[in-house]
Amino acid sequence: MTEEKLTIAFVLFPNLTQLDFTGPLQVLSRLPGAEVHLVASSLAPITTDAVLTLNPTTTFADCPPPDVLCVPGGFGVDGAINDPALMEFVRYEGARVKYVTSVCTGAFILGAAGLLKGKRATTHWAYHDELTKINAIPVNRRVVRDGNVFTGGGVTAGIDFALTLAAEIAGAAVAQAIQLGLEYDPAPPFSAGSPANAPSHIHKTATERFAPRLEAFRAALARSVGKP
Repeated sequence: MTEEKLTIAFVLFPNLTQLDFTGPLQVLSRLPGAEVHLVASSLAPITTDAVLTLNPTTTFADCPPPDVLCVPGGFGVDGAINDPALMEFVRYEGARVKYVTSVCTGAFILGAAGLLKGKRATTHWAYHDELTKINAIPVNRRVVRDGNVFTGGGVTAGIDFALTLAAEIAGAAVAQAIQLGLEYDPAPPFSAGSPANAPSHIHKTATERFAPRLEAFRAALARSVGKP
């Protein structure tokens, strides 16, 4: 008996957060029948926020119809939501795929494409309040599902998101086997991974660091080609 093919398309763009992409990639590529495509405007290497350079496997024009559309986030979202070719691809494929998904601020690409209207969703904590600007309903959780739309919170939440989606697609046993194979058993050295748990001075420092980025992001969202 042959495995049913599962076509997964990850949307790439310059200055994405590499772990937003590589975490879910590591999980979802282990699903039975997975055929993964890394999609961008061209086959030129894509720079990330952390030295790693990514090589697209196909273009927006040539990508086979996916079953799963996954959009990572990162500071490059500012440019992505104002890239007509990328937004047209996300809008078109998002309307017909089985699962529409994002990690971190990738939610704003989905939103700018009109795919989160009236949907419950999550994103990175620093951007959470901005979800209403794309007509989404903010939910403060690491993973949120609303129908066929799955959104993950900031960066590392992409692994939780991917395991949740893996269980939906292939069952809990398969997802758990992938989790065990990856030895995903978090035990961080600090309890500072969320605004609720981080010491107040750490939260204040992180919030101040994000402030100029948020200002630039809001300006980019306001001029977005998707105009949510």
